[in-house]
Amino acid sequence: MRPIRVIGGGLAGSEAAWQAAEAGVPVVLHEMRPARMTAAHRTDRLAELVCSNSFRSDDASTNAVGVLHREMRALGSIVIEAADAHQVPAGGALAVDRDGFSLAVEKAVLDHPLIALERGEIAGLPPEAWDNVIVATGPLTSFALAQAIGGLTGEGALAFFDAIAPIVHRDSIDMDIAWMQSRYDKEGPGGDAAAYVNCPMSRDQYEAFVDALIAAEKTEFRDFEGTPYFEGCLPIEVMAERGRETLRHGPMKPFGLTNVHAPAVKPYAVVQLRQDNALGTLFNIVGFQTKLKYGEQGRVFRMIPGLERAEFARLGGIHRNTYLNSPRLLDARLRLKACPRLRFAGQITGCEGYVESAAVGLIAGRLAAADRLGMALTTPPPTTAIGALLNHITGGHIESIDVGPRSFQPMNVNFGLFPPIAEPRVDGAGNRLRGPERGVARKRALSERAGRDMQGWIGRADVSVRDSSLSVS
Repeated sequence: MRPIRVIGGGLAGSEAAWQAAEAGVPVVLHEMRPARMTAAHRTDRLAELVCSNSFRSDDASTNAVGVLHREMRALGSIVIEAADAHQVPAGGALAVDRDGFSLAVEKAVLDHPLIALERGEIAGLPPEAWDNVIVATGPLTSFALAQAIGGLTGEGALAFFDAIAPIVHRDSIDMDIAWMQSRYDKEGPGGDAAAYVNCPMSRDQYEAFVDALIAAEKTEFRDFEGTPYFEGCLPIEVMAERGRETLRHGPMKPFGLTNVHAPAVKPYAVVQLRQDNALGTLFNIVGFQTKLKYGEQGRVFRMIPGLERAEFARLGGIHRNTYLNSPRLLDARLRLKACPRLRFAGQITGCEGYVESAAVGLIAGRLAAADRLGMALTTPPPTTAIGALLNHITGGHIESIDVGPRSFQPMNVNFGLFPPIAEPRVDGAGNRLRGPERGVARKRALSERAGRDMQGWIGRADVSVRDSSLSVS
């Protein structure tokens, strides 16, 4: 049997290769590192985490990304399996030890008898003889391949800036000022309710910090002038420039936290740090993606109470990402309309986030395997998290606009991508729901519908399932 070719060994490519091989189809996985590195990767490992170590909320009852986790577990995702095996404390989120996670994914992929890894850049369009290709090169696609794809489609790829947050050595944090707590003491997957380091700020400290952020020297990218930022990953200083209160209602919000050193004093703002490795020796500053120059980062971030003597294991940075205008260019099965032998997966399709990238890789791998095996495989319905994400990418959300998408941008999975559902008016006891309770009930209803519909799709589709439990917990 001719192999499926997967280009790119990130989360989407690794997941796609795994899913196709699990379906019984041989796969050749192509990864250009270390022969050619990117602006953001630091190793040649498969599934290396670059920007963050968090897969975000694991709450499948009221959070769309938690629903996505649940569906991927049911479909045997190697990415989620490795994340579960290498999770670190992060409150209600699923965060992982970076090295342990990537090593686990790489070992599973390389140990699979149907997967072969080839190192080296695919500089241009894949050879014509490759009749079933998944391009999962991510937002850091090599220039030669991106240029070739652009020439094939006749439409340039869109682009945006993505940023990375700094990482701090845990033993350099002053815990006489900071304290451990998860927001609202919410327990995480491991049962921890004190997963974050919290650094409090008074109003004067917050105002001085905002002033310093705005005044600090930033890295400039004149070659890419006009390239927008992804709204879900804005640099901290860009948020500060949008208004003085923006940060304390965003990544520095003080709500749900009590300073154990001064319980009667409510912080005006709080900076949180999340564990970044299994040893607990490294913590990343949550939401502090930045394009500040390196020297400025140390000066400004050491203004944060508790971080005055912080030692940085890695400073923040920023790089340019590219993605396809997928609703125009891809069909419903993620194939390039101009060249159907090429199927795309991961962030290059216009999904945003590690989990979303891997989820699209999961479906791309299954679709490619079904094509190779001559089987019919439908995509999950748009009422599921995976189906809603695919619908966003391939344009189902704008079918009424016959001229195509007017402004397609990368997006995380969220309940706004799901088809509407009748909003519950009463709870199980018949009491009328009011205010925020109605919103929570609506999310639960969307999650429950997604679980039922995914279970129905699994029952109809010829798919291998490790854990078909899709009940809301």
